[in-house]
Amino acid sequence: MDHIIGQTPSGSGAVPQNPPSGAAMIVDGDQKTFMADVIEASRTIPVLVDFWATWCGPCKTLTPTLEKIVKAAAGRVKLVKIDIDQNQSLVRQLAQLGLPLQSVPTVAAFWQGQIADLFQGAQPESEVKRFVETLLKAAGGSMPTADLLAEARAAMEEGDHEGAGELFSALLQQEPENGDAWGGLIRALMALGREEEAAQALAKVPEKLADHAEISGARSALMLAEEGREAKSQLDTYKARLEADPKDHQARYDLATALNAMGEREQAADALLDIMRRDRKWNEEAARLQLLKFFEAWGSDDPVTGAARRRLSALLFS
Repeated sequence: MDHIIGQTPSGSGAVPQNPPSGAAMIVDGDQKTFMADVIEASRTIPVLVDFWATWCGPCKTLTPTLEKIVKAAAGRVKLVKIDIDQNQSLVRQLAQLGLPLQSVPTVAAFWQGQIADLFQGAQPESEVKRFVETLLKAAGGSMPTADLLAEARAAMEEGDHEGAGELFSALLQQEPENGDAWGGLIRALMALGREEEAAQALAKVPEKLADHAEISGARSALMLAEEGREAKSQLDTYKARLEADPKDHQARYDLATALNAMGEREQAADALLDIMRRDRKWNEEAARLQLLKFFEAWGSDDPVTGAARRRLSALLFS
């Protein structure tokens, strides 16, 4: 940033755990409300003060960025916007305290009644976001952003299941009712071979999230993993039974379960679809129901899910 003054916030305190929404934390302030809006408020929550002017071009870019980031913080930081031309007395008082307002935009961060940090000039969104995140960490809070979830998912894709689990857990500390984070945590634990802990995590999911897509998917994945453990040990048996009798639907069904547990998703779907082609109603449509469970566990974005779902539709509507 062009002009950052880093100071360690003094005093103690913690960001509220159940704060109001981000939109409610954006206000227009003036010299009459400055003590209440900024100084007093900063004793319980970090406050950003956006000093701007109507003639300031960069302000028109920076202010919307600040509002976006504050809304994303979901009530963990407050934004007070002050027009310097309409509040000259306040500007002079702050100048005496060493706050430079000769140019705008200037953004000052207050915590525990004191200036904790500031920057001047329009900044890229990434820099403003970093500025706010640093403030929140210093104040004992953190910013719940989509970036944390994206980082956790990326870690999962890269095979860093331990790191992903830590990120999902961190997100849940901030947002205990985040269904995506719960589902991700359960899957990360499963990937680490810690299925008992995954089951314990599933049991702790808030009831209102029971039907959340990620929770349903994680629940199905956990159930299939349990089924798959035994099925994998009998893989050769199922294959031998099918060689002897291609109409042994139970053997094909169990083979599909084993293949899924081994990560052979296409072959698993093929096996269940084969049962349906031979006898759609077998065992009260067990093959179709198991395939739907596969879809839920794999997720709608998985390419195998899309391809198999199209084949299932063709069978059902043929």
